[in-house]
Amino acid sequence: MTSARKLKDAPPAAAENNNGVRQMLSGADMVIRSLAREGVDLIFGYPGGAIMPVYDALLNHSITHILTRHEQGAAHMADGYARASGRVGVCMATSGPGATNLVTGLATAYMDSVPIVAITGQVSSALIGTDGFQEADAFGLSFPITKHSYFVSRTENIPAVMKEAFYIARTGRPGPVLIDIPKDVQQRTALYEPPEAPVVLPGHFIAGKARDEEIETILGEIYRARRPLLYVGGGAITSGASEVLRRFVERTKIPVTTTLMGLGALPRYHPQSLGMLGMHGAVHANRAVTDADFLLALGARFDDRVTGRKDRFARNARIVHVDIDPAEIGKNVVVHVGVQADARCVLEQIMERLETGRLRDYGPWHARIEAWRAKQPLQALAKGVKGSRDNISPRYIVEEIGRLAGEEAVIVTDVGQHQMWAAQYYPVTRPRGFLTSGGLGTMGYGFPAAIGAKFACPDRTVVLIGGDGGFQMNIQELTTAVSNKIHVVIALFDNQALGMVRQWQNLFHDQRYSSVDLKDNPDFVKVAEAFGGRGRDVHDPEEVTPALEQALAARGGPFLLRFRLHNDENVFPIVPAGAGLDEAIGGGE
Repeated sequence: MTSARKLKDAPPAAAENNNGVRQMLSGADMVIRSLAREGVDLIFGYPGGAIMPVYDALLNHSITHILTRHEQGAAHMADGYARASGRVGVCMATSGPGATNLVTGLATAYMDSVPIVAITGQVSSALIGTDGFQEADAFGLSFPITKHSYFVSRTENIPAVMKEAFYIARTGRPGPVLIDIPKDVQQRTALYEPPEAPVVLPGHFIAGKARDEEIETILGEIYRARRPLLYVGGGAITSGASEVLRRFVERTKIPVTTTLMGLGALPRYHPQSLGMLGMHGAVHANRAVTDADFLLALGARFDDRVTGRKDRFARNARIVHVDIDPAEIGKNVVVHVGVQADARCVLEQIMERLETGRLRDYGPWHARIEAWRAKQPLQALAKGVKGSRDNISPRYIVEEIGRLAGEEAVIVTDVGQHQMWAAQYYPVTRPRGFLTSGGLGTMGYGFPAAIGAKFACPDRTVVLIGGDGGFQMNIQELTTAVSNKIHVVIALFDNQALGMVRQWQNLFHDQRYSSVDLKDNPDFVKVAEAFGGRGRDVHDPEEVTPALEQALAARGGPFLLRFRLHNDENVFPIVPAGAGLDEAIGGGE
């Protein structure tokens, strides 16, 4: 107690006095100064005892702190901020339950390669290992779901650790980094020496250009192919490859299919775009993968939701896999050529050497794909039955949002049926314009991520397309949006069910519905109003457009639109688990 009091009562010191002489700083002040040096101007978090010194130091600096209503909300807001802006998102929490509440958000960011730095307080060093109040091993918990984790035991190490953490989070394949700092390390003072030298980490290789011989190999495969296809993932967006990708496909006329995370790498209605492939991908995109004789994979990881049965995936194609992370190459699907390099760099290198005169005639290939598209298009759902309550087509809602929100809008989804309808039908035109939890499939992600995206892009329209199940998991962040006057349009698809689970029980479990009924949902409009926001119920298809126009024009806080849907509406097509991409059901004709 005496020691702690002395540390607390020690007067705060500046890093330098007026004569430029270095002085002592507390560890907490070093944390904040390090954040400022990294260009951080916004933190999402929730205070508590073990992180209180850092919160106290915040009062002396200009960095804005956004008080969330749950630590999971803080992590998802940092995630949405990072995805929308391309910058590192920052979140902060206390020890024990504060740190454990961040875990889902960190795992979400890890699976989708999102750069986040999470700072957690830890109980004082003397209490570690004693099961002290609010003690949890944040370092051990986070290690499997972060790109890197730090436990800081010495105050003087804080500046170097902070710089390394941001470097690791943003370089190479991005990802979340956690820094766990005991309370006494935050309180203790030490000489503040901000690291000026570039970060050098043994074994941390950041891939850039491919080797000349690798580019020649890729070009050789392109020249030989009669049915080539580009398979583009989120890595293409992260690398900033969208513009060169567009120029490449316009020059070569090679068709492109994207993953869920790759939506926006090429505008949806670009002539060479086939849309999304995979479990809920377009039939023509999946058949193109199955029938292609050459597949160039850029920044994609061959996830099981994309490949279906792996031994049937692209079984007629020679596969070249370009990825910045060597661990992904050959991990899920055997490839013929693996290239560890940055997707944008590789496309630029290809463009420099490409001889269009050596390309094959892809006319027959395009015609075959268009025949598949015409025969089995995505569901042509009507907008609904005029005058009939609670019978609105989800496709109609999504397409109206796309028409009214504009090309600059940022669309965020939660996880479930609405997520797949948005992925299938929303006209994404630009990178970082479609944010969703792909790898982990985190319900509750959407709303806080939308708030984070709006903080990152205050001048752009942000729309959440969410479901009644996921929205309730972080509904408390309505207060965060209201108190910060964050205008997010919430398009809530309320089918009074856990829709995707219900769909699987309908299709694959003999319609035995177990624990998916949400008929006791609250009145979401009244809930939004109780938090201080605005809302409107939309029952009739004729109300969709005016309701969206009203919500999009509003300002100063969240606006919730509850769209009432039938709970027997399913997402089609669907490739059953364990089936090949050419075995989709519900494709329609």
